[in-house]
Amino acid sequence: MAEPGIHCEPLRRNGAYLKGVMTLHTPHTPDAVWAALTEPERLVDWLAPGEIELRPGGAVRLDFEQSGVVIDSQVLRLNPPTTLSYSWSRPGEPLRPIDWTLVADGEEGSRLTLCVQVPGGEDAARACAGWAAHLEMLAACLEGVPVKFPFETFQARRAAYAAGHAPSD
Repeated sequence: MAEPGIHCEPLRRNGAYLKGVMTLHTPHTPDAVWAALTEPERLVDWLAPGEIELRPGGAVRLDFEQSGVVIDSQVLRLNPPTTLSYSWSRPGEPLRPIDWTLVADGEEGSRLTLCVQVPGGEDAARACAGWAAHLEMLAACLEGVPVKFPFETFQARRAAYAAGHAPSD
């Protein structure tokens, strides 16, 4: 297994979108990571209160209570326990697809790759830094020690993304 932690790539253009790719290497099994990605009682510990209906076209509802943002979307692609895609857009907004890909990494560990796409003209550095911060929260959740949103890490990653660099772990 690769060294545990989060690896972020610089933003790249993908048609009309900017794309950020982040990878979390964790010593936890794919089953444990999939549960954290999909079970309502686990989502609340690292992302937001909500529910993901695990079927293509299923409802995705995440309520980021502190910011007032509510994601009300649909599952775009699903292949349990390796692939989950949905948009983190609100109704009436352009699609902002996120793709989760989960594979075994070594005997017990996992590699979780997150691809975030943001329409051109939007603040992709902010969006990707936010998702990288949530990956940090997911890693802590998997260790059994949930943490609050790491705002300082978010700020540093946002600055690195905006400067065209890959944010460091």
